[in-house]
Amino acid sequence: MKRILVVEDNEQNRYLMQYMLEQNDYDVITANDGAQAVIMAASEKPDLILMDIQLPDMDGLEVTRRIRASEADGKIPIVAVTSFAMAGDREKALAAGCDGYIEKPINPGTFLGEIAKYV
Repeated sequence: MKRILVVEDNEQNRYLMQYMLEQNDYDVITANDGAQAVIMAASEKPDLILMDIQLPDMDGLEVTRRIRASEADGKIPIVAVTSFAMAGDREKALAAGCDGYIEKPINPGTFLGEIAKYV
């Protein structure tokens, strides 16, 4: 079973992603902020990280950079999941070390297909 770390501070968004993933046989662990995400990436070694960009303590781009620089193993795919959908935001996420980019609000019809590309 593939393990996915969902990094999301919004409870409704976190619940929606967790529910959809668990219904499709993924093992889901969650982090509410960036500091927790960095620790969990190293200790849990998930198969994929879904990274919110707007987090309360540090933004998801910085969290991604810290995970990439840590012993968490830079091979873990990290996908930005964000409401930032302005020109250049996708490029910023990829430059920070994200492997992909999914816009919020999440589209339940395409979300799992997007995730399957990375696990």
